[in-house]
Amino acid sequence: MSKIAFIFPGQGSQYVGMAKDLFDNSVEAREMIKTADDALGINLSYIMFNGPEEQLKQTEFTQPAIFLHSVVIASLIRTIQPAAAAGHSLGEYSALVSSGAIQFYEAIKLVRERGKAMQQAGVEQAGTMAAIVGLNPDDVTKICEDASAAGIVQCANFNSPGQIVISGSVPGVRKAMEICKSKGAKLVKELVVSGAFHSPLMESAAEKLSNALDNTNFYDARFPVYSNVTALPNQDAIVSKRLLLEQLTSPVRWEEIIINMVNDHVDEFYEIGPGKVLQGLVKRIAPNVNCYTIDKYSDLEKFI
Repeated sequence: MSKIAFIFPGQGSQYVGMAKDLFDNSVEAREMIKTADDALGINLSYIMFNGPEEQLKQTEFTQPAIFLHSVVIASLIRTIQPAAAAGHSLGEYSALVSSGAIQFYEAIKLVRERGKAMQQAGVEQAGTMAAIVGLNPDDVTKICEDASAAGIVQCANFNSPGQIVISGSVPGVRKAMEICKSKGAKLVKELVVSGAFHSPLMESAAEKLSNALDNTNFYDARFPVYSNVTALPNQDAIVSKRLLLEQLTSPVRWEEIIINMVNDHVDEFYEIGPGKVLQGLVKRIAPNVNCYTIDKYSDLEKFI
């Protein structure tokens, strides 16, 4: 018997037209998408289906859009029973909904608040992020410490072997980028982002998110959800809530999450939601496991 895990993408996987075919082909998907529009009091589905891309790329819309696309698919493939789940940053919210830890109706409002808070924090505390390829995690962590005299900078995402994202103030990140280049990184690239996600510059967003989390009901998860903060499985409602708050200013330990899941005998991964980013990461982290993407209605049909 294969042991299955659902994995859910984070920000950056959105595209204009996302979830439109789900809306057109499934009554349940249509109802869920309409419910989300009503819950948020905005026409999110219009932005998802039609763009413009500039609007869809704004964090306050991107996050609920990706979340909605993901949870609709997870709801439609109830025939597949996962043994565990995880999500990359924002994707952790989708994972928690799939596990029954948060109800969809409350979670969509929570995710929108998170997106708004993070966008606002990016305005208040200008920051940036950069991708570093070809250096090991210990080296990049040390480089960030050395560069922090220039400004706040830390590792934000440990994505796959040799692929790390750093985050912080513009001077801090640029100083770290310089050092990474001098140490022989294969690629050092500043990312187009609206804030320094997963860094201390998100502190102001954490305060707002804390209030939103307090107004959300959490339940014990039906199966383990691996946390971005610890890379370990958790099912406890109170711990889930705490970890979502810590996640905002802590690194995403994606490589460790996948390694831990494989060590816990997961051998089949389903990336659920827009894009194929996580499938690419899983192939680099654990080349011997199977990984499938379910994004479009045509992907779904094999499983319904």
